[in-house]
Amino acid sequence: MINPVHLRTLVEVIRLGSFAAAAARLGYTASAVSQQMSALERDTGVTLFHRSARSIQPTEAAVVMTRHAAKVLTDIETLMAAASRAQDSTSQELRLGIFPSLATYVLPPILRNPAWKKLGIDLRVSVAEPAQTIQGLRTGGELDVALVYQVGQSGLAWPHTVDRQWIGDDDFRVVLPAAWGIGTDSKVAAPHLSDMPWIMHHPGTSDATVIERLFASCNLHPRVVAYSDDFHASLEMAAAGLGAALVPELALLHRPAGVVVLDVPEIRLARNVFALLLNEKRTAQVQLFVELLGETMHKLETARKD
Repeated sequence: MINPVHLRTLVEVIRLGSFAAAAARLGYTASAVSQQMSALERDTGVTLFHRSARSIQPTEAAVVMTRHAAKVLTDIETLMAAASRAQDSTSQELRLGIFPSLATYVLPPILRNPAWKKLGIDLRVSVAEPAQTIQGLRTGGELDVALVYQVGQSGLAWPHTVDRQWIGDDDFRVVLPAAWGIGTDSKVAAPHLSDMPWIMHHPGTSDATVIERLFASCNLHPRVVAYSDDFHASLEMAAAGLGAALVPELALLHRPAGVVVLDVPEIRLARNVFALLLNEKRTAQVQLFVELLGETMHKLETARKD
């Protein structure tokens, strides 16, 4: 699924002639624009730019894609305007299931966004973990849309009557107590973390199974001092010096003082975030809400990295 945010950025890069100029126009950093263009190249399988130490040159494919991107963005704006006009006559009730991290960090900025008020959605929210939320989508259930995540190939199953749309990825990061004296820029390999105390997911959960396999594959055999499925509790315990933890980036948006976020090359894992939509509920308003989710999640990720 191509992110409309990346298309908008592509249009500005081609129009203005550089990543830096597009970044200034859109309020990003040049590196964030470069990352977006790399992600767009991965998503489309097309080389969009010839890069050198001094310049970037768009390929012919980039120019063609820009023309199509401009039309897609115009269509999105048209849908937004249509949804705004629809609000004058009617609002659509949307019964939304959402997992805690997304409800804490992504949904509130959306509700404060002026674009939200134009959608004409009467929102009803249920915060729960994905397995419970998916149950609400089944025949006669209490939900219209479920926002869920999947770690690796963990065993989530949903009704065949729903459509799955990718929203974004929430990467896991290694978090250590700052009191241990290991700096953010330290070069640490996964096996070096084996002798350290760890805060882990409860055994038997789908997340725990995927993480245990990942750790074993890179020769990391943690000495467990605590089990916690609550990332905020894990962060606070790490800040207090109890142990290391593996925490997704959304939960790190408001991390406590006293923790160090570490990049460990062997540990690459993400929560893939999806919207599960009942086909009969997939109106223009709902589709625009899903696009707003992806855009907001991307902006939060960019702000955290900057």
